[in-house]
Amino acid sequence: MKNKIRFIIFGAVIVLGLILFVICNPFSWNDAGNRTVVEQTSGKMFVQFSPGVYYAGFFSKETEWPNQISVSYQDSIPNLQLVDGTIEIGRVSIRFGSDATQAWVSGITQYVMPADEKEMLAMHIAHRTPQSLVSKRLAPYTKECLQSSAQMMSSEMHYSGGRSTMSQDFGDQLRNGVFILKTYNKVVYDSLEKENKRIYETEIVTDKNGQPERKVSSIKEYGITVTDVDYENRVDVMLGKKIDAATKASVSKQELITAQQQALTAKAKGEQSLVEIEYQQKQEQMREVVNAQTKVMLAIEDKKQQQIAMESALLEATKIKTLADAEAYQKQKVMTADGALDKKLAVYKEVQQYWADAFSKYTGPITPTYVVGSNGGNYNAMQQFMDLNNVRTMKELNLNLGNK
Repeated sequence: MKNKIRFIIFGAVIVLGLILFVICNPFSWNDAGNRTVVEQTSGKMFVQFSPGVYYAGFFSKETEWPNQISVSYQDSIPNLQLVDGTIEIGRVSIRFGSDATQAWVSGITQYVMPADEKEMLAMHIAHRTPQSLVSKRLAPYTKECLQSSAQMMSSEMHYSGGRSTMSQDFGDQLRNGVFILKTYNKVVYDSLEKENKRIYETEIVTDKNGQPERKVSSIKEYGITVTDVDYENRVDVMLGKKIDAATKASVSKQELITAQQQALTAKAKGEQSLVEIEYQQKQEQMREVVNAQTKVMLAIEDKKQQQIAMESALLEATKIKTLADAEAYQKQKVMTADGALDKKLAVYKEVQQYWADAFSKYTGPITPTYVVGSNGGNYNAMQQFMDLNNVRTMKELNLNLGNK
């Protein structure tokens, strides 16, 4: 009975010892691909890099760290759980520098944890867990390097073959520190949209030796290195769609501009036709006005000619009248001077000519057959008749043959 009780007690002690050994096991196991930071009760800390069993000490605290941490930015939703050495931080938004086009980048960046124990312990003290290290240091640094790389090119440049350049700049900055950039703007003429546009260009600030100036790397103080850098072609696909959309928008805008230009051209042609018609009508009106003015001027000129002719006729008539008056005056003076002897003589001569002609044609007796007279002498009656007529004629003409 006593032996049985003794056996039970011994067994219980063994079981209790095993349980206590398991709970307070001073030995621990480090998986391949990990390192373990051990914090002993004495305050001593060390890093177990080698895989397998190692002595950690009683009641020590152990924190496993992967030798490499992959920062994934592929899913739209972040997941900070460490799964197979990978932590998902969600896709990264970048903006290209020249045209401010936004895009989402997906990919994986793999970081190697420090091989130096002092650096590893400093990192562990600062962050305590891989999740903290990723969320507070690796993820922001990865995003900063991606965004800085995108700042140095345009979306069209990236889409047209600049992916390798951006990948190279991204890896360079991850390993050596982020470039210090300088951005300036300038105005260029967009021949497609027919307008001036302000664009921004970014370049790397260099030192006197031509080397890029950088910010201090936030991972180098812990000896973290980068082994692999990649981002998927999804950014190219997205940029392609964006550029295609922008191209279609530009084409649509150009088509609109073309349509507007065609409308303006049609309007201008219509207005030109109206102007031509109006011009032709004005020309016709002007021609009629000129013709009317010409007729008026010709009429005025004809009137002037007629006026001149009339004045000339009046002058000629005045001249003739003056000459006639002068001649009449002269004749009057002559007639007054000689009693119009010439005219009177001409008339007298003509009268005598008539009587002479008439007498020459007389066939009767010249002297009367019977003469009645008191004296009974020879008296020529015809001669007496003629003398009486001469006296009468000369009296009527007021002709005095005695004038010299």
